[in-house]
This record gives sequence, structure tokens and C-alpha cells, in this order.
Amino acid sequence: MAPTCIFLASKVEECGPIPIQRLITVCSSLMKSKFNFAVTNEFLYRPQHVLECEFYLLEIMDCCLIVHQPYRPLTTYSESLGPEVLNTAWHIVNDVLRCDVVLTHPPHLIALSALHISSVIHNNEHAQQWFTDISISIEKITQVSEKIIHLYELWRGFDEKKEIPAILFRMPRPRMSHSGSLAGSRCSTPSGMR
Repeated sequence: MAPTCIFLASKVEECGPIPIQRLITVCSSLMKSKFNFAVTNEFLYRPQHVLECEFYLLEIMDCCLIVHQPYRPLTTYSESLGPEVLNTAWHIVNDVLRCDVVLTHPPHLIALSALHISSVIHNNEHAQQWFTDISISIEKITQVSEKIIHLYELWRGFDEKKEIPAILFRMPRPRMSHSGSLAGSRCSTPSGMR
């Protein structure tokens, strides 16, 4: 799914589509170099798998390829909180893009939550009054802040050498024909995944 997401994102953004064979080559070399402790065989996914998966991804996303980012509200809200709060909040928003919070919460709440966390980190006394003056419920901001903090806690306890092999084992694999070549682009699912 990850190569398909990159391929689709390159089509949507103004950088132009990535050549699909190059994408497969880069993904294969990345898997062999970064996850060599977990990958023992060749990269089985081919361009036809990425193209088929693209249709599934578009269907799941209901053909909505616009994701509003929290950066604009972040810069707007942070004007009175100071540059150090903005800088830390910006890094927090960058980290949040690696999880599903941007898909489950509106951008302005993510921006406010990042500012909330950043204000606590910097012990900004002005921020407490600022948050009480805005018309958005502090409970909603706190709820998103807790999800962001949970993300950091998850990262702190994540052991890549232990977790990645288990994740890769559960990934669907392309089916092979009797002759050893790839049979179509349907994927088989490891036992226990249905």
C-alpha cells in the first residue's frame, strides 16, 4: 500500500507522477537496505500491483484526494504566542502527519493542539489566557493533544528490530503461479488475516 500511496500522491501534487518502475526499484532497495534484518527474499510487488492497488485506494478514499493541512491555521493562531511556540508546534504538526490524526480531526483542532502542547513545553504563561479566550472547547483540544502524546509514547516504545518482521509477515503477498511467475495482481493474505 505504501508504494501506491506515494505513486498516487505524486500524481496529485504538482511534482508530476513518479515513473512506476523507478518507484518499485527504490522500494525494493529500501526494503533490502533498511529492513534487511526482516526481508529475506526479493521484493515481490510489481507495477501492476501498484496500479491495481491505486483503484482500491481511491475507492477507500471515496475519490477525495484533498487533505487540508494544519499549517495555515497554525501560523494564524500562533501570532500572539511567540516564535518559539510556533517552531515547536510546527515540528509537532510534522510528526502528526505520520499518523491518522490528520484524517480524523479538522486542521484547526490539530493546529490548536500542537500549540497547546508547545505552550506547555515552553511554559508559556500567556497561552493559558489565550486558550480560555478562544471559542473552541478546551476538551476537544485536549482530546487531540492526548492522541498526539500517545503517538510520541508509541514511538518511544517502538522496537523496529522486533516489530518490523511481524508487520512484514502479516502483509498480503502477490500470488505466484505454478511456474513461479506472478499470477495476475491479486494478493494472497497470510493465515489469520481474513
